[in-house]
Amino acid sequence: MTISVVIRSKDECARLRLTLTSLSRQSQPAEVVVVNDGSSDRTRAVLEEAADWLPLTVIHHDTPRGRSAASNAGARVASGEVLLFLDGDTLADPDLVRRHAVAHSFDDDLIGRGEACHLRCTRQLLDPESAAPWPAESARFALLAPDEIDRLRITRSQILGDFDGIARRAQPGIYPGAGPRELEESDLFVLRNHPECSTLWAAATGSNLSAPRAAFLKAGGFAEWCGITEHRELALRLCKSGMRMIPVQGARTYHMTHRRGWRDPLRETSWEAGFYAAHPIPEVKLLALYWASFSARLPLPPEARIDSLLALERAARGGNGVDYDAARARIGLSPLPPASGLCP
Repeated sequence: MTISVVIRSKDECARLRLTLTSLSRQSQPAEVVVVNDGSSDRTRAVLEEAADWLPLTVIHHDTPRGRSAASNAGARVASGEVLLFLDGDTLADPDLVRRHAVAHSFDDDLIGRGEACHLRCTRQLLDPESAAPWPAESARFALLAPDEIDRLRITRSQILGDFDGIARRAQPGIYPGAGPRELEESDLFVLRNHPECSTLWAAATGSNLSAPRAAFLKAGGFAEWCGITEHRELALRLCKSGMRMIPVQGARTYHMTHRRGWRDPLRETSWEAGFYAAHPIPEVKLLALYWASFSARLPLPPEARIDSLLALERAARGGNGVDYDAARARIGLSPLPPASGLCP
């Protein structure tokens, strides 16, 4: 089973260099397609350097087109049977490609969802290798002792020679920001133990997600109108067509976190209207409540909390007497019209 890793990247050259380093030491080689989505930093130079130690196919967009358009552009030029999407600030476990390939070798109708981890040590760093801080963090950073700063680094030599040491510094977690570890663990528990659950598509991730290239292209790829939940919208369409979302055991990625620019669908809620217009079903209307249920700070009443994909499935069936519209309003979400068969 051949894999094409599609990376979309914009203005994250230092992290991209480390991501590409992690792909250079995979136990199973893969085609690597990088879409430089209108970067204004040294991304071109990083890609030229990386081409010396990693076979690359590179697409340059002169102006940014967005994550979905960048991903679709990469998918169109890829040649692998399976597409594995990765962000340009995310390290790949040495066995990532092989594990996705093995998962897809058993069935052509699978969407593979790997395991997401965070490297929180990089939050203050513009460049994790040199330990250069973001300008806004300079004053805080100046108070750290040299040995503390050194412990924050993620370097090419560590990736190539001691990846296990990097992995030990990570913790499970996926955005959105409300309870990232709890959300990751909840999603994976249901994926592993309840393959019959109808809402597994909601566990799709923006990175470490794989799908057959032919099915991806037939479905039209990522919806470029969808915004920051484009991966879940794609997974929903693919599942409606008869495909299944599965967990890819041990296929881990490590997000080099940062304090700004990450995507939280509870804060950036513009995705909801388009997603819901395309799929006016209860599950979509309840998605934000599902994520909000992992936050202790949001004033959701206990009866309106949806703490697993199984609970999301049950809530969508209705009949429990919970006013989910009132719960949405209570945490500041805009009203949405009734869904087909929506619960009270």
